Amino acid sequence: MKMSSIMIVDDSEADHFFTVAVIENFDPEIEIFQAYDGQEALDMLDEMTTPPDIILLDINMPRMNGFEFLEEYSTREKRGNVIAMLTSSDQQRDKEMVAKFDVVNMYFVKPLKEEDLLKIKSL
Repeated sequence: MKMSSIMIVDDSEADHFFTVAVIENFDPEIEIFQAYDGQEALDMLDEMTTPPDIILLDINMPRMNGFEFLEEYSTREKRGNVIAMLTSSDQQRDKEMVAKFDVVNMYFVKPLKEEDLLKIKSL
């Protein structure tokens, strides 16, 4: 799959910094969008003419968490190609809840690694 743009949705500045570094090291040509909660991400998506190819989504965030984002995003027509959960939660309960959303393609535990991006690219 093409990977020309990625949106990071995470409330942690440190996680944004690290994730951006991994993406830029993987391919400096990838355009990166950053949102700090689900609502901000939805607002950004509403303004975009073309959605990002990939959305990296955290679960635990203030205002609108990852599950709430997925509920809203699932009802929209204009979607990106891949949503990958990128979270610090390795709990089976969270994995089962994420599996209920057909828009989610992958589940990764932080920190993002280049091999995670290779897995996404191979879709």
